[in-house]
Amino acid sequence: MYKIDPVSDRPFAEEFRRKPIGGHSPGLMRILSILRVDPTGHQIIIVCRKPFAKWTLATMPPRRADPIRFEEQTTFASREEAEWEVFRRRWHAATGEHLDGKLQD
Repeated sequence: MYKIDPVSDRPFAEEFRRKPIGGHSPGLMRILSILRVDPTGHQIIIVCRKPFAKWTLATMPPRRADPIRFEEQTTFASREEAEWEVFRRRWHAATGEHLDGKLQD
């Protein structure tokens, strides 16, 4: 299993910050493949609450028949902001490192 090195793989986090949606380099695709699997089964997801206007985060439980837990207090005005927040949280879970919270243009 591949692991994320928070130092040598940091450029891929910056790549994602700049372009969270769209074509990614092979290195970033490797990172995303790792981050998409949560060994606890509690996967953070994005839920669109109002098309093209409002997104929030939720946690899927390990047992898919159980209800999804929504973070009502955490909302985003763009999908890109929501994608970056999910990436930051998953990166932290995988590496223990906190990434800056700002989405840069």
